[in-house]
Amino acid sequence: MWDKPQILNWIANFLFALATVLMLYGTLYVVVHLPIFPLREVHVDGQLKHVTREQLKLIVTQHLQGNFFTLDLRHARDAFEKLPWARNVSVRRRWPDRLEVVVEEHQELARWGNIALVNTYGELFQAASDSDLPVFYGPGDGVREVAEHYSEYSKLLAPTGMKVAELALTPRRAWEIKTDKDMVIELGREEMDARLNKFVSVYANAIAPLGNTVRYADLRYPNGFSVRKPAPTNSAPAAAKAGAA
Repeated sequence: MWDKPQILNWIANFLFALATVLMLYGTLYVVVHLPIFPLREVHVDGQLKHVTREQLKLIVTQHLQGNFFTLDLRHARDAFEKLPWARNVSVRRRWPDRLEVVVEEHQELARWGNIALVNTYGELFQAASDSDLPVFYGPGDGVREVAEHYSEYSKLLAPTGMKVAELALTPRRAWEIKTDKDMVIELGREEMDARLNKFVSVYANAIAPLGNTVRYADLRYPNGFSVRKPAPTNSAPAAAKAGAA
């Protein structure tokens, strides 16, 4: 090999190029770690109703380490996403000394039993809320399904003046509504929208005149539904049937 000048020239050129690259890398590494590129501003944007300024300051002081170049953006994003009300976070650098953070908050839709909150995407999240929210019940894989049906049933019930206070999906995939007037409505597993539509269509004439005395409606009949009043003291339960409108 030593008597082959061309090979020796290739080796020399390769070593020179390698040394140049290493020197440039070392220089760049030193420069970007110098305190001449400090991160002077963290700008947080988003429609924030629950994330507080104190929480944001705590993340900035404890988790944002490094200068403009060395800050770990993934670590920074993960830190902001740990906020209870943060659903999605994006983080980017803005030259010369600014970090821009956009936080999308969860919008609470309901409570999932007494375990968690449900957002408008049908996702569970852990946070505290003192809002008056409906309560959902169902299997663990049914959160999104219950949230979607809540929207449908709320629209269908609107003409009655009642709201959905509780919505339950049983393990047998049957649906049950409890309204803000303490009425329980059994929808069953089939044709739920059609059954509820039928009930709503006769509600004004057949149910509303009874006042708030009706506490239970079973819509699982093929040609109508039944309603039940609370049982008077020392007497048998009173029940009535209504045909399809």
